[in-house]
Amino acid sequence: MSASAAQSTSPPTEEPVSPPPLTTPPRKASVRLQERRGSNLSLLLDVSGLGAEPVCSVSTPKEVWLQLLHTSCRPLTHKELQEAAADTHTLNTEYQKIPPNFVSAAELDVPGHTMKDRYKTILPNPESRVILRSPEEEAGPDRYINANYIRGYKGAPRAYIATQGPMLHTIGDFWDMVWQERSSIIVMVTRLKENNEKCELYWPQPRDRTKSARKEEEDEGAREEGETRQLGRFLLSLKDSRDKDGFTVTDLEIRLCSESRHVRHYWFTSWPDHHIPQCTAPLLRLVEEVETYSESLVLPSSRQPITEPAPEPGPIIVHCSAGIGRTGCFIASSIGCQQLREAGQVDVLEAVCQLRLDRGGMIQTTEQYQFLYSTLAQYSSQLQLNQDQNQQNPEEQLSTQIQNLQLDSNHSRKN
Repeated sequence: MSASAAQSTSPPTEEPVSPPPLTTPPRKASVRLQERRGSNLSLLLDVSGLGAEPVCSVSTPKEVWLQLLHTSCRPLTHKELQEAAADTHTLNTEYQKIPPNFVSAAELDVPGHTMKDRYKTILPNPESRVILRSPEEEAGPDRYINANYIRGYKGAPRAYIATQGPMLHTIGDFWDMVWQERSSIIVMVTRLKENNEKCELYWPQPRDRTKSARKEEEDEGAREEGETRQLGRFLLSLKDSRDKDGFTVTDLEIRLCSESRHVRHYWFTSWPDHHIPQCTAPLLRLVEEVETYSESLVLPSSRQPITEPAPEPGPIIVHCSAGIGRTGCFIASSIGCQQLREAGQVDVLEAVCQLRLDRGGMIQTTEQYQFLYSTLAQYSSQLQLNQDQNQQNPEEQLSTQIQNLQLDSNHSRKN
């Protein structure tokens, strides 16, 4: 071997003045672990075939996430909730530690599901996803919808369904789900169009809208469809529609063959995408209205024969666009309000973890998480105020109500 050949095998950063002896192997540059193995992860050896018990078990990241979601909690009294809601730094840290529990395409073994997903990375958790059964009159395989059953207060099974906003070719699937699950309440927490399309118009609209309302619909990409529409297998008729502060309530009749049912649709339009409403009051009013109406469905009807028990109302269907951000905020607010009323405390962290076990990514941003705390803190203040008023005599109650009205008026003028 020539001296020049030996010199060329040495690293360019180490050029000796004279070539090393021919009997000495050329010096190699140090190679780190990642360059030798192509990875900087710890080396794992499978010792199962050696007939020895492993010294310790290794948990996968998924198992660690699930353990955290099952065990994380932070119960708060009314006073502690007020303090926690004001500490945005701690809330940000708390939120960042909650595992998202998103589902990968490999985990969802449903051929062709991507055609029915509004967002390719927002997929339903397999363990709790809603499966559409084939209609009796149309025998065939079960069908896919991007939706999950969500547990409610005290872990009540299937209290809600969280789903994405219907697309043009999934409107029929959406109403199939409403019918299959016997749902009587739909809560929509998105506009039809924001920066881009968020949801397809999937229910009939009143004909006698004002010009300004029609103009807003055109801006949002909606279409005037009239009071009755054929949607998939169903005929939907609009019975009543009324605007409230921050949301619209629409009563619908859904008919299939000779059977008809009543569905109430709540449309919350004052929540911007990836942001939060300007105040908590409209959301709290919506939560209260939905809860009150839901409870009325459970009460026995005087027209119902005693010998025929009324069927249990189905899950409350909640959706925004992706079905995780604003949808999660509404459901968590509803659960939190029930906790405050029934137990006198609330565990926001545990509630959000429970939501993410059922559907990955629920509560999409730190801002939404902080808004959830603010909403529940406001509700807590109202509860305590009502309790104080109940302990007052009528004259004191009237004085307190006047003071509250003055405070609300001053607050509105400042805003």
